[in-house]
Amino acid sequence: MTASSLRSPALSPHTSGKILNAWDRGTLLVAVLMLVPLLAILGLALGAGDGGLLDHLARHVLAGAIAETLVLATGVLGLALVIGIGTGWLVATYRFPGRTILAWTLILPFAIPTYISAYAYVELLDFFGPVQSAFRALFSLRLRSEYRFPEVRSLGGAIIVTALVLYPYIYIASRAAFTVQGASLMDAARGLGCSRLEAMRRVVLPAILPLLAAGATLVLLETLNDIGASQYLGVNTLTVAIYTTWLGKGNIGGAAQIALLTLSVVLGLLWLERWLRNNRRYTLSSRAYRPVTPPRLMGWKGLGACCLVALPVILGFVLPVSVLVRAGWRQLLLEGFKPELLLALRNTITVAALATAVILALAVLLALAKRFTRHDATRAAVGISGFGYAVPGTVLVIGLLPALGLFDRLLNDAVIGLGGSRVGLVLSGSIIAIVLAYTIRFLAIGLDQADSGLSALSRNTDFAAYTLGCPEPRLAWRILAPAIRPVMAGAAVLVFVDCLKELPATLLLRPLNFETLATHLYGHASRGSFEDGAIAALLIVAAGLLPLILMNRMMEAR
Repeated sequence: MTASSLRSPALSPHTSGKILNAWDRGTLLVAVLMLVPLLAILGLALGAGDGGLLDHLARHVLAGAIAETLVLATGVLGLALVIGIGTGWLVATYRFPGRTILAWTLILPFAIPTYISAYAYVELLDFFGPVQSAFRALFSLRLRSEYRFPEVRSLGGAIIVTALVLYPYIYIASRAAFTVQGASLMDAARGLGCSRLEAMRRVVLPAILPLLAAGATLVLLETLNDIGASQYLGVNTLTVAIYTTWLGKGNIGGAAQIALLTLSVVLGLLWLERWLRNNRRYTLSSRAYRPVTPPRLMGWKGLGACCLVALPVILGFVLPVSVLVRAGWRQLLLEGFKPELLLALRNTITVAALATAVILALAVLLALAKRFTRHDATRAAVGISGFGYAVPGTVLVIGLLPALGLFDRLLNDAVIGLGGSRVGLVLSGSIIAIVLAYTIRFLAIGLDQADSGLSALSRNTDFAAYTLGCPEPRLAWRILAPAIRPVMAGAAVLVFVDCLKELPATLLLRPLNFETLATHLYGHASRGSFEDGAIAALLIVAAGLLPLILMNRMMEAR
C-alpha cells in the first residue's frame, strides 16, 4: 500500500465533513476571539473621532513619545546586538578560561524582568544609593551640584538597563548560528586573504542574518511592551503614553489611537522580520560542513576574553540580584515575612496556573487542528491565534476591557430578560480578565512548542491509524497528545514564568485589592519604597531561573 493511498479520502477522516468542520470551527473561533481586542481598539480609535484630539495628541503627546520610543528601541537593539553577537562569537569560536561556565551564565539576565532591573539600578546608582554615597565620602563631597554623575533615570539609563536584560535573545541566536555554520565559511574567507575578524564581519554575519532578525525582533517587541522600567526611569514611550493618556487623563479614545499607532509599528516589525528571513537565506552543503575547532586563547588574550564575556553577566544579573538580596535581607531582619506578600504569592500562582492550563489546552488543540486540516483558512487561523505575543500588554488591555464590558452587559440583559436579577460584572474586574489577557498574550509560546513537538512525529503514525479505522479524536488523545507531553511540560514552565512576570496587563486588569508579586513590587517602587518589595522581586527572579535551566539543557543537547 502506497503513501498516496493512505492519504486518500477513503482512509483519512480529514474529509469526512463532520470531524473536519469541528476542527476548523474550533480553530476559527479561537482566532476570532484573539482578534476581538484588536478590533475593539480599532473601534475605539475610530469612534473617538477627531475634534482636535488627534491634533492635540500629535503636538503634545505623540511627537515626544515617538521620538523617545525610536531612540530607546534603536539604542537597546544596537547595544543588545553588540553584546549578543560579541559574546556569542567569543563563546562559539574560541576557548578561554571560564568559557564553559560563562556560556550558560550569559542567559541568566533572562530571569530578571526589565522593571526589576530598573528598580535595582536606581537603588544602586541614585543619589542616596551606595555608589554615590561612597563616591561622596571618598572625595569629601556633600551636594549633588559639586560633582557630575551619570543619571540612571534618563533615556540613556533606560537603554543600558533594558539592553542588559534583553541581549540574551541575540546571544542565543548568534551562538547557535556561529556553532552550526561550521568552519567552511571561515576557511573560504581566510583563503581569500581575510583576517578572522574580517571573515566574521563580511561573510559569517550576513549568513546568520535571518536568525539574528528573529532575535532582534523579539528585543524590539519586548522594548515596546515594557512599561514599568520606562515609566520608572522617566522615559515617555508610546506604551507609557497609552497608560498616562488613559488613566492619567481619562481619555480612552486617545489611548486607543496611540495603541493603534503602536500596533502598526508592531506589524511593521513583524513584516520586516519575515521579509529578512524569506529573502536572505544562505545554505551550506552537508558535504562541506565540518564543526568549528575553537582556537585556545592564552595569557592576556584569554583573560581579556573572559572579562569581556563576564561583564554582561555581572552587569545584567549579578549586580541587580546583589541589590535585591541586600534589600530583601534588610527587610526580613526589620519586619520579617509580611502576610500581604504571602497573599500576593498565592494570587500570582493561582492566576499563572489557571492561565497556563488554558494556554496549554488551546495550544494542543490548535496544533492538532493544523496537523489534521488541509484548509489554508484553518492554518491562517492558527497563525493569527499566536499573534498576541507581539501585542504589548497595555495595548491588549485597551482592546480587551471594552469587549469584556460588552459581554457583561449582554449577559445581564439576557438574565434580566429571563426573569432573573442582575449578576453584575462577571468578566470585567475579575481574575478571569487577567487569565484571558495572559492567554492571548502567551498562547504563541505554547502553540510554538506544541507545533514543534507534533512536527517531530512522523505522518506515518497518522496513516497507520487511519488504516486501522482510528478516528482523529482517538488518534489525538491516545497517541499524539501523550507523545508531546515532555515538550508541553517545558512549555508549561515557560508560560508559567512569563505569566508570573507580566506587569502591564496585570496592573490594568486586576480586581480591587488584588495584588500579584509584580503589582506588589510595582506599588512599592512607585511610592519610593523599593526595599519593601525586594522579597517579591527575588521570588520573581528565582522563578525565572527555572526556564533558564531548561533552556540551557536544550541548547547543550542541540
